Amino acid sequence: MHKVVLWLQGTVLPALGPFGMAVIAFFDSSFLSIPEVNDILVVTSSAAHPGRAWLYVLMTTSGSIAGCLALREVGRRGGEALLLRRFGKERLDRSRAAFKKWDILCLAVPSMLPPPVPFKMFVLSAGVFGLSLRRFVVTIAVARGIRYSFWGFMGAMYGDRGLELLRAFDRWFLDRAEWFVAGAVVIVIALAVWALRRKWAGAGVGEAR
Repeated sequence: MHKVVLWLQGTVLPALGPFGMAVIAFFDSSFLSIPEVNDILVVTSSAAHPGRAWLYVLMTTSGSIAGCLALREVGRRGGEALLLRRFGKERLDRSRAAFKKWDILCLAVPSMLPPPVPFKMFVLSAGVFGLSLRRFVVTIAVARGIRYSFWGFMGAMYGDRGLELLRAFDRWFLDRAEWFVAGAVVIVIALAVWALRRKWAGAGVGEAR
């Protein structure tokens, strides 16, 4: 992984500039898998040029959205047969059940968490199970934006120390992945319930008038 990141930093980014981060994010979110390369590049690029951290975050988030859209389209066109061939019936059934129960949380939570949390399967499933384009894009944009903004801030504020913090977080997360995912789901659900209650309360006030 370290050699891959060094090659990308020494070859792709100098040639393409910040746009190169969008290109890398596109391929990582669609047809290739380079675990956490985007987080590392956001941290190191923001550490080197703190004033441009927002640009690195924007380019990486945009590239990730585009890559996820490409993968969603593959799922939409390939249907369940694609998921069945790639992941098997058991994982397909679990994915379907998860989408029925949790809806966009199946995308939001994995989008914000590092490996080994699965992500691409849910992007494909969003296309297979018909999640609307608008909800898909908003979910990916918000979740990925939060993730990359955090690491961009860490790089800009703490420099090379930000990369050390990223690696420390990875080690900590791997030891507590199941609990972390469960906690994230609970928090997101609580926020969703709170938002729905506010919406219903507002609707009730409107009807009363």
